[in-house]
Amino acid sequence: MTSNSTIFDIKSPSEFEAKALEVFRFQFKNSPVYRSFCDLLYKHPSDIKRIVDIPFLPIQFFKTHTITNSSSSVEKIFTSSGTTGNTTSKHHVSDLKLYEASYQNAFKHFYGTTTDYVVLALLPSYLERDGSSLIYMVNDLIHQSGHDESGFYLNNISDLAETLQRLEAANQKTLLIGVSFALLDLVEQFQFNLNHTVVMETGGMKGRRKEMIRQELHKKLISGFGVDKIHSEYGMTELLSQAYSSGNGIFNCPPWMQVLTRDTEDALTIQNPDKTGGLNVIDLANLNSCSFIATQDLGKVYNDGSFEVIGRFDNSDIRGCNLMAL
Repeated sequence: MTSNSTIFDIKSPSEFEAKALEVFRFQFKNSPVYRSFCDLLYKHPSDIKRIVDIPFLPIQFFKTHTITNSSSSVEKIFTSSGTTGNTTSKHHVSDLKLYEASYQNAFKHFYGTTTDYVVLALLPSYLERDGSSLIYMVNDLIHQSGHDESGFYLNNISDLAETLQRLEAANQKTLLIGVSFALLDLVEQFQFNLNHTVVMETGGMKGRRKEMIRQELHKKLISGFGVDKIHSEYGMTELLSQAYSSGNGIFNCPPWMQVLTRDTEDALTIQNPDKTGGLNVIDLANLNSCSFIATQDLGKVYNDGSFEVIGRFDNSDIRGCNLMAL
């Protein structure tokens, strides 16, 4: 493999494809679980000429196997949230510096310099458990911002409301990142008119509220915060990169990440753009784990590479065609 830094220097689709094929060969050679999966499919480096030929590992493997390179020592284990009795995913991360470089470069790519922002986090469901990769990322962004006002808020939403109003009066650029149910709690108690704040939801009610479709959620948040649009973050425990939406639920990837759709009836077939299917993610920052993951999300990818999430497969069978809309 070439230097990790070259992952973040990708400038074109051809460079991305060349790097993806290089990463595939590296992980085929060095990741025992991924190698076994490819062997079962009779897919080997000599068969892989294009991105669409690469096998995508079902995300459920992170619940049952240790997905890491044979030569890598584990520096941190990130875990997914889960309800009682459910098996959680575990992401064994061997290089936290690579994760940090990924989210720091992605934030700069989409939003500019971190030090320009006060970063406020309303993530109670994540703070209440250990092993959240989102908390790790946001905590570092808070530190990187360098502003005394940056920080986490658990249940003290009146303090958060006062801080938001004060920062707005000072014309201070602010990022408010929060889980959906907590943001709804905030706007049900306080009304805002924010012109200098990016409001970013991370999705999900985490069992605290009834799930609602994105359009309904964003309509309530837009009205409550007095903003033109609600931003969103698309990430997961099993990835080291995130995609971001600046409104309307349409996500864009940083240059080292790409999303494709697979046929819901044939998990090995990659579809052309504008067709609904299962979302497959290429995350080249996942260098020492697996960069090619078949998620349980259902969505659509557009010709410009942007994508939206429509729902989820309603069972653990990645090949299933029974779907449940969010």
